[in-house]
Amino acid sequence: MTSTRTQRLLRSSRGLLVALAAVLTIAGCGLVSSSGTFEKASLPDGKKPLEGASLTVTSKSFTEGVILGKITATYLAAAGADVTDLTGAPGSASSRQAQLNGDADILWEYTGTAWINYHNQTETIADPKVLWQTVHDIELADHDLVWLPPANFNNTYAFAASSATAKRLGVRSLSDVAKLPVADRTFCVDDEFYSRLDGFGPMLKKYGIPLGDPNGVPLTNVTRMDAGVIYTSTAKSSPCNFGEVYTTDGRIKNLDLTVLDDDKKFFLPYSGTAVVRNEVLKKYPEIADLLGDISQRLNSDIMQDLNGRVDIDGEDPSTVAYDWLKSEHLIA
Repeated sequence: MTSTRTQRLLRSSRGLLVALAAVLTIAGCGLVSSSGTFEKASLPDGKKPLEGASLTVTSKSFTEGVILGKITATYLAAAGADVTDLTGAPGSASSRQAQLNGDADILWEYTGTAWINYHNQTETIADPKVLWQTVHDIELADHDLVWLPPANFNNTYAFAASSATAKRLGVRSLSDVAKLPVADRTFCVDDEFYSRLDGFGPMLKKYGIPLGDPNGVPLTNVTRMDAGVIYTSTAKSSPCNFGEVYTTDGRIKNLDLTVLDDDKKFFLPYSGTAVVRNEVLKKYPEIADLLGDISQRLNSDIMQDLNGRVDIDGEDPSTVAYDWLKSEHLIA
């Protein structure tokens, strides 16, 4: 899932549309994008508050982004909109650029991504509500984009251990890890997180176990590997006791991993938020309430389940999105 934290700009709108239409395989996330397709449905009361509206929904290419895009496309179409589905844009930047260009109207984003990647900020704002409000104000002023109230899930970085290892070592938090003998402080991380200015080294420093220090975390205690392999390595506790994870990844439940509490609040919140072009929201204000119906029902446990159905069970994101909307009685 390295693509969730990187930017790749496409050189033209034509290039963007070609890329969005392509079938994409995402390493680590196990997703093949099904761009351009979503399940047809209607609202339970049969009303069509968005009848006559033409909307374009895009998403990033990793599993969670596509699921959120499919949920949005399906629900807004059920409300009567003519929806163009451009979910599955490669990397973080192409979907973002589509919205900035006016080629896409709605995109699910993350507060941490906007703060770090789009606005080049380095300050850690640990309170998710404060970070959302700050990002909301900047994005509205700079790009005329409206960040709607966020859903109650946080797809941020974390460290996890197998439940058996967490119990054996008696750890529930990263501060607990810092109290372990040096030999037990073994980590699996991917190259991107290892080298980030807000990544592995600064995190260890925050917890008082500096990277490369024989009394902290010696370099021999760290194994760098592909993000997708970290989960299985952590589950086996080999070659590491603690692995870097994303907090809404379905493999956390599937592999019975225990996520450790970031008790010193090092990691920036990555609250999932629906972002709409202000011009479109002014024209169709009903969008805010409809997307609010989705946001208020989502949380981290639900996102783990939905992501797992795609990444682990191999289901199509469109089907997963439709089933969830139906289970929440949002569509008929």
